[in-house]
Amino acid sequence: MKSKEYLEYLKKEKRKKFFILTMQILILGVFIILWEVLSNKKIINPFLFSSPSRIIITIKNLYFNYHLIKHILTTLYEIFIAFTLGMILSFGVAILLYEFKTFNKIIDPYLTMLNSLPKVALGPLIIIIAGANTKSIIVMALLINLIVGIMSIYNGFNNIDSDLIMLFKTFRASKWDTLTKLIIPASSKSIIACLKLNIAQTLIGVIMGEFLVSQAGIGYLIIYGTQVFNLNMVMSGIVILIIISILLYEIVSLIEKKLVK
Repeated sequence: MKSKEYLEYLKKEKRKKFFILTMQILILGVFIILWEVLSNKKIINPFLFSSPSRIIITIKNLYFNYHLIKHILTTLYEIFIAFTLGMILSFGVAILLYEFKTFNKIIDPYLTMLNSLPKVALGPLIIIIAGANTKSIIVMALLINLIVGIMSIYNGFNNIDSDLIMLFKTFRASKWDTLTKLIIPASSKSIIACLKLNIAQTLIGVIMGEFLVSQAGIGYLIIYGTQVFNLNMVMSGIVILIIISILLYEIVSLIEKKLVK
């Protein structure tokens, strides 16, 4: 039987969530209306900034004449491959760094160097090595999400309470048991944070890769729109990317809820 105070608390939380959602929708609605009005009145340059109505028309045109679904699926495929590989490699390398301290000391300066290096500078080299194809895009995304993922997960491992580790050692737990039954479960928040960070980093990497070399994808549409001075197409591509990023974030949030349970 739930207490009266608890029921009141639940009602208060529901009202708070409803208010936040209402304000978010209101802000978005006001922004879209303001954007449309300013563009129609030519207070802002409609050629440069387009307008919501023009973007809707352009997206419709992209759907019927430019195979929009194919471009979206291409970008999503590249994101999925790069994100999955990034998380697997990040997790594996982070475990190696945690378990083998000497290896960590050897590799640490190189990780720092790679993390600070602008990945776009490696674009031409990646294209020469991997070819002007999807592989180059995935490699570019991996370069962006991998180092961040490794450092995030590794730092999570290092933040485990030393007393808990000592307790496991006291009971003569093996390294495998300590890793699988203490280190990884206790680092769940860091791993989830890494998922959220990596999905955003992967999206950035994929679009950067598509800017450099692609024949399909949302990044390709944006570059093509720039080349033909069709800024409505550019803005439409940006809007589609925003929608994709929101959807991907929500998917990761659902995974987070499952992991927490």
